[in-house]
Parts: sequence; structure tokens; C-alpha cells
Amino acid sequence: MTTIHMNLGEDRYDILVKRGILKNAQEHLNLNRRVFIVTDAGVPREYANTLAAQCKESVIYTVEMGEGSKSLRVFGELLKAMLKHGFSRKDCAVAVGGGVVGDLCGFAASAYMRGIDFYNIPTTLLSQIDSSIGGKTAINLNGVKNIVGAFYQPKKVLIDPDLLKTLPRRQISAGLAEAVKMALIADAPLFELFEQGDIESNLDEIIIRSLSIKKNVVEQDEKEAGLRKILNFGHTIGHGIESSTGNKGLYHGECVALGMLPMCSEEVRQRLLPVLTKCGLKTSINYHWDAIAEAAFHDKKADGDQVSVILVDEVGSCKVQTMACVKVIELAKAALEG
Repeated sequence: MTTIHMNLGEDRYDILVKRGILKNAQEHLNLNRRVFIVTDAGVPREYANTLAAQCKESVIYTVEMGEGSKSLRVFGELLKAMLKHGFSRKDCAVAVGGGVVGDLCGFAASAYMRGIDFYNIPTTLLSQIDSSIGGKTAINLNGVKNIVGAFYQPKKVLIDPDLLKTLPRRQISAGLAEAVKMALIADAPLFELFEQGDIESNLDEIIIRSLSIKKNVVEQDEKEAGLRKILNFGHTIGHGIESSTGNKGLYHGECVALGMLPMCSEEVRQRLLPVLTKCGLKTSINYHWDAIAEAAFHDKKADGDQVSVILVDEVGSCKVQTMACVKVIELAKAALEG
């Protein structure tokens, strides 16, 4: 088992990475109380049931798949369910699912009785690599992604790579995009592993190294006052693409992959393109630039007609730069339409 310590003072916690750890969750989590398990309809039911069997008392609450569940309505339903089942401040909530479930469950845990214990057991590669740690919890409002939420750290995170065995290949690819992002901004040898190594046989190492990068950033800037912004590499245009296409089928990771391309130097872009292809990610789509621009900059990260973007001029390092929104779109058009 690999243990990664998140050192955040009173909010410190461990991230445990081990194949098969879900079956022994009770050895690592305090389940001797009421446990509110949040999952979604796309997660194999056996995962939540495996956890529930280890709890003193449990309630499994299943939400619909997709970003639509990160809403005020569903958030309210979770709180009502906890209240109905008599959950107290001494009880806990556990997310068993991807990033949507983690964001939603974590935010509900932060709000119920002003905060109850929260554990995260991510079941997608994207959430295992990125969203399950760091304490960002949120829901969407009026079409704006993650605009209502809280920084609320989990008490512990269990990463079980065996849970990925049921994921479609495309979901694996979407998760790899976030790992490539981490490599580009902070770990040149990891990027070389993507270029030269076999991804499937190195998946555990990719997960652990990606988590370690995020851990180091979050420890220095928990509330995104500065440095943590580098984790948004690829997300400005990526969020624009994701929000503007709505339910037309693009995953978050696929959008981030596209969003990284304009924010690289030409030299890095030429190395990145074959890596994205190797990971099974798209390098072009049909772009609707007016809609993308509106979605990208109608966002909490935009400040008037300026936005902070993260640029990678060489693999393994990055910089934050303020840029006119119109210039960002020009860069994106040049890189993505060739």
C-alpha cells in the first residue's frame, strides 16, 4: 500500500492507494456509526454494497449519472435524506463514485449540521488522479460549473485501482488527460513515461505520481490564492468547450485535453499531440467559438475582459499569465484549427 500524507494542519489526512482496499475499508475508515453512502446510477452497485456491508448502519443514496446531479435540487435531496434518517454530527458521508459524486457528497457533508466527516472512495480514473483530493466541493448553478461550493477536506481517501476494471476505455482516456496535465506542469519524467512507456502496466505509478503533484500544490495553497491555479492548466478553454457542448457527449477530461493544446509552446504541443492520441484522446472537434468564448469567460475565473491562464513553455514547468479573453480565443483558434 502507498500512503500519501496531505499535510494541512488540523485538516491533514491520508490518501491510501492499494488494489482491493475497498473490501477492507473498515480497517481504514471509522464505519462504526451511521454512514451515508452517495453513489450514482453508473457505478456498479456492488461497490456501494461492499462498503455498506462493513458499516454499523448505512443508507445508500443513488443519484443520476452526469453533471445534472450537481444541482441545488439534488444537493437539497441529500440533506433531506440525511435528516430523515436521523444523521447526527458524529456520523459520516462517503462518496463512492466519480468527480460528480465526490463534489456533491463532499458539499453536502460540509453543510449538514455545519459539517460531518467525509470520506472519498473514487471509482473513475479522473477522480482517482485529481478531484478526490484537495477539498474542492461544489455544485453548478444556472449553467455555471462549480460556482456554489466550499473547501472541505475529506478525513481520508481510499484509491482502489481495481475499481477501474469496469470503466469503458473512453473513461480511462478522459482520466489520463488529467495525469498528462500534471506531468506537463510539474513532472517531466512522468511525461516521458507517457511518451515511451506502456500506459496500462504503469497505471498505478501514474495515479500515485499525479496525486503526489496535486498534494504538493494543495499543501502550499489550499484555498487557491495563487499557486493552486496551475492545476487549472487546460481548463479555461476546456471548460468553455465542455459547457458549450452541454450534453453532446464530451467528457471533462476530453475537454481539458483539447484545452491544453493552445496553452503550450509549439515545441511542447508537438510532443503533446502524439501523447494525447496514445491515450485515446481527441485532438480536434467541431468548434463553435462564440459559444465556447461565452461559456469560458462567464465564469468565476474571469475578471472583466481579462483572465488568468496557465502556460507551459517547456515540459515540467508552467507559469500563470493574465491575458485578454479575446487573445485566449485567438490562441485557441490558431492551435486547434491549425
